[in-house]
Amino acid sequence: MRLFGARFAPTLRNSRLIVVQNGPESLLFYLDDIDSMNLYRMKWACWTAAVATAFLASGCSNSQANSAKAGFSKPVPVHIYSVAEETTRRRVQAVGSLLALEESTLSAQVEGRVDQVLVDVGDLVREGQPLVLLDQRELQFEVDRQRGIVKQVRAQLGIGPTDPPPPTDQKMASVQRAEADLFDANRKYGRAREMFKDNLISQQQFDEAGSRDQSAQASYNLALQDVDRLKALLISSEASAALAEKKLADATIRAPFSGAVQTRNVHPGEYLRLQSPVLVLVRTDHLRARLAVPERWAGWIKDGGVVDLHVEAFPGETFEEHISRINPTVTQDSRTFEVEALLDNKAGRLKPGFFVQASMPSEKEDKAVFVPEKGVNYRYGVYKVFVVSGNRVVEKQIRPAGQTEDQRFEVAEGLKAGDRVAAPVSGDLHDGDTVHEQPAEASPSVK
Repeated sequence: MRLFGARFAPTLRNSRLIVVQNGPESLLFYLDDIDSMNLYRMKWACWTAAVATAFLASGCSNSQANSAKAGFSKPVPVHIYSVAEETTRRRVQAVGSLLALEESTLSAQVEGRVDQVLVDVGDLVREGQPLVLLDQRELQFEVDRQRGIVKQVRAQLGIGPTDPPPPTDQKMASVQRAEADLFDANRKYGRAREMFKDNLISQQQFDEAGSRDQSAQASYNLALQDVDRLKALLISSEASAALAEKKLADATIRAPFSGAVQTRNVHPGEYLRLQSPVLVLVRTDHLRARLAVPERWAGWIKDGGVVDLHVEAFPGETFEEHISRINPTVTQDSRTFEVEALLDNKAGRLKPGFFVQASMPSEKEDKAVFVPEKGVNYRYGVYKVFVVSGNRVVEKQIRPAGQTEDQRFEVAEGLKAGDRVAAPVSGDLHDGDTVHEQPAEASPSVK
């Protein structure tokens, strides 16, 4: 562009003309003698108009160049897949969590001060292994006291430390002595009665013989009662001794089953009250996969059915198990019912609390539209495909049906049977791109 300075030319009105030339085009401005703007302002206006004209021309030139470039862009190599409608057997999809087969909160059964804590979080323990030790001195004193009472009662019964109680009361020495006294008193009373009839003794002597006979009978009954009392005392004292021994044993908190320590709540020196929580122990050699299944599948889930489980910790790996329990009720809030499967976890790879996704086969069959997973794009929570139209592609949003099998993606809305979708061989694909088909690997839904 060439910008000329003010060229002045005479006109019919006796005015002067300023010319600004841009290529073949020229801009003309008239300047009156005294009533028009001054020459300086006129030159600035000319310069501004020239610059604007230059930018407009440059913009038009670039737009035409870009349009020409778009028209002659190189086709993008793509794989083209056809959309097919097939009859498929539905799989029930569910989510849930892994739970420990057993989870126990161990608590103190006796009061006492914590002496030692032998395990910590994550430790593997065996059934019966000591976990926490309480101070046992006071409990040991009580055991010794109760054992002394048992020995005392056994001595009164005339039996040894391990002998059973006497089967009959007549074998007791005290009972035998009372029985002998009673026998003697009965004989004397009989003789006194005969002698009294013959007037050989006085009434007083006869009454004294009768009193001695009654006293002997009472002593014999008292001996029998005392034996019964000692037998009952022996049972009570032995039970008290056994209870004291149990409390002494409870001062050592042991593992009820083989597992691992999940939580530790105590430290040495603390004083524990009854039922104070001490440790949480979990059994992880087997895990429960507890799944929430929508209620509409209640008629299709059977006990013993196969279930495929997936966890994020091991992507691409499937854990195949069988349904072991089905909850007979439906949760009203979520409208789901619980299904449980047991997993063998002797290797310890899985952990309680893992999020688990499950897929269970059913006998239900439906018609569905499928497209290969390679033809589906997922970005920012939206599923999209590039539908082939002629030699170009059109980007289209689809709604998934939630089932994927054999690397095929089920579409609920947005595609129909016979549509063709494209996936770039490399790089990215954009709406409106020109595409060129390149053969893909063999696939049941590949054109």
